[in-house]
Amino acid sequence: MIRYIASDLDGTLLADGAQSIAPEIFDLILKLREQGIRFIAASGRQYHSIRRLFGPVKDMISYITENGSLCIHEGEVVSRGLIGRELGLEIIGAGREYGDCHTLLSCESRHYTDSRNNAFVHHMRDVLHNDIAVVDDLCQVEEPFLKLAICDFQGTQKLDPFLKERFSDRIRVVTAGKEWVDFLAPDADKGKALGMLLARLGIPAKEGIAFGDQYNDIEMLRFAGIGYAMKTAAPGVADYADRVTESVANVLREIVETGGTLKAV
Repeated sequence: MIRYIASDLDGTLLADGAQSIAPEIFDLILKLREQGIRFIAASGRQYHSIRRLFGPVKDMISYITENGSLCIHEGEVVSRGLIGRELGLEIIGAGREYGDCHTLLSCESRHYTDSRNNAFVHHMRDVLHNDIAVVDDLCQVEEPFLKLAICDFQGTQKLDPFLKERFSDRIRVVTAGKEWVDFLAPDADKGKALGMLLARLGIPAKEGIAFGDQYNDIEMLRFAGIGYAMKTAAPGVADYADRVTESVANVLREIVETGGTLKAV
């Protein structure tokens, strides 16, 4: 019997670059809820941004945000992972050294950037609908650091090794999509956050499923009872999953139709 469903968003529930959730998904979440199955949105996105996406059902689901750095259930923080300030400042400095990139600092209240690139700020504020402040110097932000992410519009082929060489022995450095590299506190990932949330809810890990498509989803795919990698997942991600699917909606429909179970494979 399935009691929870955790799903990544971009590239998973939101396919082909979509920035809105299909109305059918909201209907399926409501039907799952009627069957006692909780839906958990698990994303690298900001909490405020994800809540806007799930508008009609935003108060009926749980949230794993910032790639596991902040988990929220019914408005209460279940877990948070913090990056030490000194290390965070060093990461900001490395972004400046790299040059042609844009650094995003995630704090609990909002995001911050010192990028002056209009396209980047527009995407964060008007496409993803993040609560974001543009500041002169990220190093002057006094709030605790939840997550740091660096974006290179040309891709991560050069950015990823540049950052991992400098920091992978001190902090988790994770490729997130085609343009982003994320820095997460050692105790923060989607799998750990899911574990803490399920402990709060009293649900065994084996009684649920998770969907993902990127390297930052691997811990969650391994932790859940059944892990689904998307057919379009990054190379190697499917090796950590139990099954592969083309569509989250197809699997959700099957669960609704069977009353909370999945067909054997």
